[in-house]
Amino acid sequence: MTHPIINDLKKRYTTKKYDPNLRVSQPDLMVIIEAMRLSSSSINSQPWKFIIIESDAAKQRMHDTFANNFQFNQPHIKTASHIILFAHNPYYKRENYAQVIEQDIKNQRLQEDQREQAFGAYAFVDLNTDETGNNAPWTKAQTYLALGNTLHTLARLGIDSTAMEGIDSDLISKEFAIELDGYQCGVALAIGYHHKEQDYNQPLPKSRLTTEQVVQIL
Repeated sequence: MTHPIINDLKKRYTTKKYDPNLRVSQPDLMVIIEAMRLSSSSINSQPWKFIIIESDAAKQRMHDTFANNFQFNQPHIKTASHIILFAHNPYYKRENYAQVIEQDIKNQRLQEDQREQAFGAYAFVDLNTDETGNNAPWTKAQTYLALGNTLHTLARLGIDSTAMEGIDSDLISKEFAIELDGYQCGVALAIGYHHKEQDYNQPLPKSRLTTEQVVQIL
């Protein structure tokens, strides 16, 4: 099949070694940030925060969070152009959704007199919240929608990436406590450009299960 979307997805892969001399341009970074902001989420909840790690000082802080676990991902922190932390709100509340509704009114998606009616969608949050007020499994799932959108955006831009669940969320919560402000990071994304000689994964052929194995049309 030949199609720009399919070509994007055929080209993208998980980068194993980055060229530390290559950096994502500022215009491309702005496209990536806007793509993340525009990502879909259940009831348009947007229960996320994206932290862009760019400076050497911030990279050192992130590098230090691998002190105990997942050292196989640690080299990416200083060699990739940027690291993006995908963080979720583990206690998404009515006041959080109120911010979404206020923005909807400001953007003229809703009228002022529709404010209370719009809160009807919040019932879905209640369905995913336990007795302690925790709804982290639901809010974390939303960050993966943003992650998928970002991966395709990167592929379209010709920027390499490595999604990393192999991170120490506890140490990240401590090191970036001020920036996270109660949010939790369960997955991070390294972006940049692969090392042409040392990235063993780049020349390997794309491999997926067949359409017949994973798709049923009824």
